[in-house]
Amino acid sequence: MPELPEVEVTRLSFADRIVHAQIEKVQMGKALRWPLGCEPEALQGLQVLGVRRRGKYLLVDLSAGLLLIHLGMSGSISFGTDLPLPGKHDHFEMVTSLGTLRLHDPRRFGAVVYAPSQAHPAAVRLLARLGVEPLTDAFDANRFHSALRLRKTPIKQVLLAGEVVVGVGNIYASETLFMAGIRPTTRANAISKPRAKLLHAAIQEVLAQAVAQGGSTLRDFSDAQGESGHFQLQAMVYDRQGLPCRVCGSPIRGMRQGQRSTFYCSTCQKP
Repeated sequence: MPELPEVEVTRLSFADRIVHAQIEKVQMGKALRWPLGCEPEALQGLQVLGVRRRGKYLLVDLSAGLLLIHLGMSGSISFGTDLPLPGKHDHFEMVTSLGTLRLHDPRRFGAVVYAPSQAHPAAVRLLARLGVEPLTDAFDANRFHSALRLRKTPIKQVLLAGEVVVGVGNIYASETLFMAGIRPTTRANAISKPRAKLLHAAIQEVLAQAVAQGGSTLRDFSDAQGESGHFQLQAMVYDRQGLPCRVCGSPIRGMRQGQRSTFYCSTCQKP
């Protein structure tokens, strides 16, 4: 699943190129996770003002309203002036004066939703419960620890829930917990303030590294220019079950948490 770094990498790969474009035509393929929320023809003539990100959502600001784009489990965005003809897994296409924006999504868990404003119920329903953005100054270490103190569930599941801090998906939760030396099964409210500060710093460092590396390409992720990510090549624990820890040499362990794969080093990561 594309996580925050992949979504941010996608945004960076086309945001500057689509600004000021005028929408000429919108075409829909098979139904996605949620309906568009308006007739495609209603978007014709609107101008693209910019592209932001909130958690794993791309927010395309228009001269009237905005589009909220989610890549789902296997989606990817392409943008260009010379895209090939749409294929059977291309389910949203927005032709603009500067190029065509296309959502490719074989599993159709992604979505493109139009909202008249970010305060509209269609947008609030998707964004309201998202936690603080980890790569901004709003992600404060003290407030982060205070929020953890209110939660009794294992720390990895708290990170994945996205209500305390948004966008720390499965790959990066395993990696940040390793960097902070915290066992993924540790209860969130049992994490001391010093350890919470280590985790806070690790979240920011790992996510920033992932963005710099173009995200992670485990199967078929690529940015809007078709470039793959490389962060997975330097992963310390993710998907390395049975291999030696890069720090201490102990075998990396794997288990299931909340129906997701978790990887950790029992020597470097303490309860």
